Amino acid sequence: MPTAISRYPIPTPGEWPDDIRARILEVQNKAGFVPNVFLTLAHRPDEFRAFFAYHDALMLKEGGLTKGEREMIVVATSAVNDCLYCVVAHGAILRIYEKQPLLADQIAVNHRKADITPRQKAMLDFALKVCRDSASVNEDDFDTLRSHSFNDADIWDIAAITAFFSLSNRMANVISMRPNDEFYLMGRLPRE
Repeated sequence: MPTAISRYPIPTPGEWPDDIRARILEVQNKAGFVPNVFLTLAHRPDEFRAFFAYHDALMLKEGGLTKGEREMIVVATSAVNDCLYCVVAHGAILRIYEKQPLLADQIAVNHRKADITPRQKAMLDFALKVCRDSASVNEDDFDTLRSHSFNDADIWDIAAITAFFSLSNRMANVISMRPNDEFYLMGRLPRE
């Protein structure tokens, strides 16, 4: 018997509103499967729309952070928050973007030992400070990031991605959202 992907009900495709159906089918066509986050959030259509609108605003925008760096923030934050779904799913995306099969595991365990640049280590140091103790962020943190060529818009993005995925991690944990099996192997072996 398959393990449930959420402690909450998963609506059937016939129950999905048209806009959500279109989004899910688009993702399925691109990925070859439907990530469980889409199925679990379809339970709450208004929250589905709000979640993915903010997700896309943070993760798909142009700016000083690469797509891979954005995923590094998600993996590091999700590891601190013990979110199995996001570490596994975003770890797969990170491996694919960076074409480095070991990187997501390194960042999830200890980004300071990961095969990343000093700039990226500073970025993740800041993200984890935001994750663990945002009240202690001060001008010294901004100065450190600026010394690594991050501008104020980049710093906002690092903090916003961290904060958004901290919310996501908590909800994924509460609803026991299970990662798709497909994510575990993605990006682990180079494509032929």
